[in-house]
Amino acid sequence: MNTFNLNNLIRENIKILKPYSSARDEYKASGSEMVFLDANENPYENGVNRYPDPKQKDVKMALSEVKKCNPNNMVLGNGSDEILDLIFRAFCEPKQDNIITLPPTYGMYKVLAGVNDVAVKEVVLSESFQPKADQILNAADENSKILFLCSPNNPTGNSFETETVEKLLKEFNGIIVIDEAYIDFSSQESWLNRLEEFPNLIITQTLSKAYGMAGIRLGICYASFTIVEVLNRIKPPYNVNLLTQSRALERIQDQETVQKEITEIQENKGQLTKDLGNVTFITKIYPSDANFILVKVDNADLRYQQLIDQGIVIRNRTTQPLCENCLRLTVGTTIENQRLISELLAISKS
Repeated sequence: MNTFNLNNLIRENIKILKPYSSARDEYKASGSEMVFLDANENPYENGVNRYPDPKQKDVKMALSEVKKCNPNNMVLGNGSDEILDLIFRAFCEPKQDNIITLPPTYGMYKVLAGVNDVAVKEVVLSESFQPKADQILNAADENSKILFLCSPNNPTGNSFETETVEKLLKEFNGIIVIDEAYIDFSSQESWLNRLEEFPNLIITQTLSKAYGMAGIRLGICYASFTIVEVLNRIKPPYNVNLLTQSRALERIQDQETVQKEITEIQENKGQLTKDLGNVTFITKIYPSDANFILVKVDNADLRYQQLIDQGIVIRNRTTQPLCENCLRLTVGTTIENQRLISELLAISKS
């Protein structure tokens, strides 16, 4: 039975840490007539001479309208990777604690564990790429602080079964991070709709995938007020720059274009999946709730290089658990997908 107590998970030095108070934190109001001489900025206006809003209030308000979530339940970061790193630093004691990951999965969880000197316990997914709940719970010990669930999962593309995730949320005595980088492409509901049910739940999302803004680096964390307060305590004051905030706000408010592109990607994925069935050396096409498709081939190393030789770059995932001879194909534009299929068919006939 879950005896979750967040206070028991927070590192002792974080509990007593007083966050840095920036000039823009201390002065809350704004006005065109104000003279700002508080932050040692260059006074000559060029559009970016002032520090950005450290709380990113406008972006959070725009997100709250789309996601139906209180802005106070959000932390924004320089990509989801910064959010994930903040979670490590808040809850994992170096050389003492461990996390649990479920390979094959997003590789940064393990990298960040290494950076923060935190041990990693791996519980490989089932053959159908689903979490093994009982094995995960058995692997956990008193120092298992975080369980990472990537759903839809990268590189497999599938979503995790609701009943399994629910069991883990109720019984794992630590933080559960559900990485929903690809949720906008999925027919499955986001766990954001159930955030208030689980005090140990953190959800991460991004503008890099469905929103097409990988270049601006904006990740979002959704969590309880208490967890948000802890993460804000250690977050760098100006971690999301002014240009990122501006471009993100424009894109979030243009939901018509975002949803149109998501629909086109989903339609292109359907056609691409159908066309891949005509490639003789593809032995299996895995179902996908993301904007990519995982396929099994006869020889991943060979087929990867053959595509490179034709100017097409995909991802070879053959070294990952359960992914022997598997390639990951991102869904491109109609023209890009047609070129991919054309080259694959040519290779299969050679």
